[in-house]
Formats: sequence, C-alpha cells, structure tokens
Amino acid sequence: MPKLSNRTDTFSESLIRKMTRISIEYGAINLSQGFPDFNPPKVLMDRMAEVAYENYHQYAITWGSQHMREALSKKHEHFSGRRLDPDKNILITCGSTEAMMCAMMTVCNEGDKVIVFSPFYENYGADAILTGADPIYVPLNPPEFTFDTDVLEAAFKQHPKAIIVCNPSNPSGKVFTIDELKIIADFAQKYDTFVITDEVYEHIVYEPNKHVYFANLPGMFERTLTCSSLSKTYSITGWRLGYVLACDEIIDVAKKVHDFLTVGAAHPLMEAVVPALELGDDYYRDFLGVYQSKKDIFVNGLKDLGLSYNDPQGAYYVLVDTSEFGVKDDVKFCEWLAKEVGVAAVPGSSFFREDINNYIRFHFAKNDETLYEALNRLSTLKKKAALAKNIF
Repeated sequence: MPKLSNRTDTFSESLIRKMTRISIEYGAINLSQGFPDFNPPKVLMDRMAEVAYENYHQYAITWGSQHMREALSKKHEHFSGRRLDPDKNILITCGSTEAMMCAMMTVCNEGDKVIVFSPFYENYGADAILTGADPIYVPLNPPEFTFDTDVLEAAFKQHPKAIIVCNPSNPSGKVFTIDELKIIADFAQKYDTFVITDEVYEHIVYEPNKHVYFANLPGMFERTLTCSSLSKTYSITGWRLGYVLACDEIIDVAKKVHDFLTVGAAHPLMEAVVPALELGDDYYRDFLGVYQSKKDIFVNGLKDLGLSYNDPQGAYYVLVDTSEFGVKDDVKFCEWLAKEVGVAAVPGSSFFREDINNYIRFHFAKNDETLYEALNRLSTLKKKAALAKNIF
C-alpha cells in the first residue's frame, strides 16, 4: 500500500474534542470544549421552526444567503462603524473553523510563513501546516500575556505572508490593547503582511477592556481578513455558521476557495439566524451581563478554593496554574481530573508552542447550577491530588 499523506504528522487530534469524549466516558462536567448548556435566543428558535416549512431546503448562493449577508452587514456596521457591501465584502462559511482555513488558503502559498501567537487556539498551527505554510510562533508571556515588541519584529523580519490575531484571545482571555494592535498594524504595513483575525468573542469583553476591530485601524482594511462566527454570540455552536469579512479583492478569491471546500453553509440555518442578527443593543448588553456574572461565579470560586488562575479580560476561558500539584504530564492530569474529580479541562500543552505544561483551561459558558457543581467537585482537588502523587 502507498503511504498516506504526511500533512498531519506534526500534530495530533484535537485535545479539546478528546477531552469532551473523556468527559462523557466518566460522567464529568465538561468545562473543556467551549459550548453552553443553555438555549439560544427564543426569536432564533422560533424562526428555525418556521423555516422548516419554508422553501430553504436546497443550496443557497455559494457565499451565503442574501438575507443573512444583508443582516450581518447591518449588524457589523452598527458595532464597528464600517459599512460592508453584503455582495462584495462578506463570505458565509461553515463555522469560523472553515473561515480561518479559507482565509489561510486565500492568502498563503506552500512555503510561506505565518506568525502565530502562543498560546493559541489549537486550530491555528494546524491550519498553517495544512495550507503548506510554516508557522512562526511568538510567545504571549504570562501572566499578562503580553508580547515582546522586539521578538515580534524579529518574526516579521522573516517576511511572513500573514499573522493570526485572536482578539479576545482563546485560551488566555487576553484583550489586545489599542497600542498593541497598532504595533501589529505598523509591522504589517512595514513588512507587507496580511492580518487574519479571529474576533468570535467580540461581544464578550469585560470592563474596562474594549474591543477594537482590527480592520478599522488606518490602512488595515485592505490587508485584513476578519474571521468570526455566530456560535458564541448566540449560543449556537452546533449550527456552524461563520464568516469572512474583507475587501473586494480578497473576498473574490476567498469565495473560490470556499466554493471548493464546502460549497456552502446550511441554507435553512442561514435563514433562521437572521432575527438574531437584528436584535437590539439590549440583547448584547444583557448577554455580556450574563457572562460577567458567570465569570464572577467561577473565578471567585477558584479563588475561594485557593487555586491560581488568570483573570480573563474577555471570552469565557480561565487558565489555572497546576504547578502546586507537580504535574509533569498535563494530558494525564486532565484525564485523572475528569475521572477522579469529575470535571473536564483542556491540557495547556494543547495551546502553548513552548514547553509549558503547568496550565489547564476551563470554560464557564454553563448554567450557574453547573458552575456551582463544578466548583463543588473541584473543592476535592487538592486533597485527591495529594493522594495521587506520581500518577501525573
């Protein structure tokens, strides 16, 4: 038999998805894979029921239903101040996962270099490799997860084709400041580099932090591919509706990539989501308030338990430092945690390019009752870890 492709030789399966399977196996509370255990907005579910009996069961236009693109254009203009042509500047994809891959394949050729900040959402490095590009990892240094400007410029001096910026960041919860984004923008212009942003958590930013749309920085719209999805904002991770926003020239190429990757997103779901895109400011204010409350419950609970953690500025993830437990293998530790403590987390090594294995990631996109029960189970962690020395 001939050998299989070697594209995946340098990375393993997703540890995030693996931990969900382990969570199910042991009946653990799943704080690993970031999806909520509560319903999306009622107007969305009501519209979904209506769409089932309407004429949206065949292919939509490849780059997304007209209704969804028009609604998304208005929503984006409201929050960013930038008017996008729904026919020329918007491409609907099968989740932000495809949006990122589509963006990478739009700008990169085999052998190009791509800057990736570390820690990073695990798909980014894999996206670069699957595209045939070589990732250049630049550390975001804990506990504040800031970058060294000189180290970043040294990466840009290698003339990368693109840089990936996740803001707010998964897994650290970092929100890049305007000054940090301007540094990145200046380097992108100086070294003629595309910027691919993942802004899926744009509406989950905690005061006093502010979200800045990277494409709005001077001179950046023409070289920025903004990737996002509706999964987190409307609690519909299973709907797999994402998008790429960019200038005409970029979207023209992205449409061709998308067409041959997936043809198109699910037509009924694109129609059903329109009422959610048309929700008023009160929805987003209340939405953020809900997550602020969940964050307070979880991080205050971790503090009461005496666990060391980073305080997220955005998104809904918390990195917990496991150094006190003498963890040598964070994958084994997370498997033990799910089995013996009953709470599932993601090993930090899934996110760091550096040799760092003393972090695990929890998420708090759960009902309050679920979070309180998770904290109750975690209250046994220190005692059980003390009895499990040398296991992990």
